[in-house]
Parts: sequence; structure tokens; C-alpha cells
Amino acid sequence: MFKRGLVLLQSLGLVVLIALWLAGCAETSPLSTAVGTGSNPQLPNPVTTLIPTVNIATATGWPDDSTGIRGLAMKLVMKMAGAVTPSANRISLLRDNNNDGIAETKTVFLDGLKSPFGMALVGTNLYVANTDSVVRFPYVEGQTRITGPGTVVVDLPAGTRNHHWTKNVVASADGSKLFVSVGSNSNAAENGMDEETGRAAIWEIDLKTGKHREFATGLRNPVGMAWEPESGALWTSVNERDELGNDLVPDYMTSVKDGGFYGWPYSYFGNHLDLRVKPQRPELVATALVPDYALGSHTASLGLAASKGTTLPPRFRNGMFVGQHGSWNRKPRSGYKVIFVPFAGGKPAGGPIDVLT
Repeated sequence: MFKRGLVLLQSLGLVVLIALWLAGCAETSPLSTAVGTGSNPQLPNPVTTLIPTVNIATATGWPDDSTGIRGLAMKLVMKMAGAVTPSANRISLLRDNNNDGIAETKTVFLDGLKSPFGMALVGTNLYVANTDSVVRFPYVEGQTRITGPGTVVVDLPAGTRNHHWTKNVVASADGSKLFVSVGSNSNAAENGMDEETGRAAIWEIDLKTGKHREFATGLRNPVGMAWEPESGALWTSVNERDELGNDLVPDYMTSVKDGGFYGWPYSYFGNHLDLRVKPQRPELVATALVPDYALGSHTASLGLAASKGTTLPPRFRNGMFVGQHGSWNRKPRSGYKVIFVPFAGGKPAGGPIDVLT
């Protein structure tokens, strides 16, 4: 009886813990996401609480490998949101045979992968960014299925704990290099910097030599990448850190400088310190670049596509489309839409336009 009572108390304790954790939803931001958008966003003081704001929309996503009581609570909440789903480990081919904008067929193009995300077609080679490697497959135009084995071009950071598992890839204009985005393995380095080796960065891979290097660092989770057509610069959309309040830290998109450092985990938007990170690196923070354009706090801005050669209306012909997944750490929710940021002279030039809400 004692053991049964103890188990019951432990179960009730977990329920109470989760209820208290979810009570973080009570904090609501009085600010519009607009204040955290643009080239000069407002950055309020950080708000750190034992229980962060949790405001989850019903969604389907990927499993989380957090451990401990906090990790268990997160997993239960993610399960409630429908976000505990295994990867299909494949790429599907959608074919619109009559050009009416609707895919009549959906077939498996390539399978046997490992949580694939990014793809880049360079000449007769298809490059796929698995969660743990970039793999090359031979490709013939018109091919509807690839069955042959791929060749690993480079291994990527992964492992048992593999937060921000998505690895994206884009090719340079001349096809000589690949650029691969690798997200951090934590929110703000709470697992130690040893677990962040090669992460929070964009890699450059030389396809002729096979050598790779970190092209830019300090980018917490640089998911989307695109080439800005006027300047030829590489741009990326970056998910910033959580648990500093409803209105910090704005996600952003920025041009990516060769050798540039963008602050994570020690600072955000230049030299704004994240005091949770120990020890600090003031000499590194002094070099932190300020991102070009804030996209609002907790919008989870993932997708990035340059407007080039489009037949859309004139206001959409020069700029960037941004796909905003929406996050769990803000009330009211932000993101959950596609926006367009107009450009002029290779830089953002105006406020975002809602394309799909």
C-alpha cells in the first residue's frame, strides 16, 4: 500500500509540475511583434522565470530527445500538440502532369535516408543533407526514382542528442561549393560548448577537394538559405534563443559574411549579453555582427526564398519570402504565416507584407 501511495504521489507530483509549467502561458505580451521587426528592432529587458511561457499550437513535427523531469514534461506537452512523429526518411516526387497547379501523382523519389531536409541539384548530382551527413546521388534529367547508393560527401554533427536536427544545403552559382546550415545542439549552450563543436554555423564545402570549413558562426539555428540576386550575397533565416520572455529574442534574416560571428550563445543582436551563458567571452562578443533584419520574436522563421524571375505582382519582384513556422514560447502566438520583405539595392527596404496567413 505504501509503495502504491508513493507511486500515486509521484504521478500527482508530475501532473502538478506539468500544470505549473503550463501556467507559464499566463504571461502575455502587451507588445506587437512589429516592434521586434525590421532593421532596428526594440529589444526589451530579458524576462527569465522558473517556468517559461508555453503556448503551443496543434502541429505535427519531430520527437525531442530532452532528458530529466523538464525533458519529460516537454515530451508530454509535445505529444499533446501532435509533435512526436518519426521521420519518413524519404524524399517524395510530386508531379503536375497537366500544369494546373495540382500534383496528380505523389511517388517515392529517394528513400533510406536519415531525416533529410536540404536538397541541391548541381549538374548531374543531387546533394541531400541528412541530419548527419551530406550525401551525393547521381541524377539523370527526368528521372522519377533514385535507387542506387549515395556517396557521403561530408559528415555533419548529429549524435544521440541532436537538437535542431535540420541541415539545409544550397550550392554556389558556379556549382563549385556547397553551403550547409547546422543548428545548435541546445537553446543557449546549457549542455556545454563541447556539444556545440561545428554547430550554430554555416559550413562551406569545396566539391573539388572535399574540404570544408566554418564559413560563419554564432548563428543559433540558420535554417533557410538563399542567394540575393542583386548583390550575389548569401542570406540566411535564423531562429534565435528562447526563455528570455515573450519579446526576446527576435528571429532574423541576414546576409552572411565570410568569417562572421553573430553572437550565439554569448550575445544576441550584436553585443546584447545573454547572462545565462557561463563563462562569457567578451573578446568574442566584441566582434559580433548585428543581423540585417529582425523577423519578430518567436516567429520560428525557417524558410527563405529570393524573389527572382517571378511573374507575381510588381511588389513581390524584389525581396525575400520568409516561411514562419511559429513557436511555442510566446503569448500571443507569433509567426504561422508566409511574409515578403521588399529589397532595394540588395538590402531590406520596408516592412513585411503578409502573403499567406
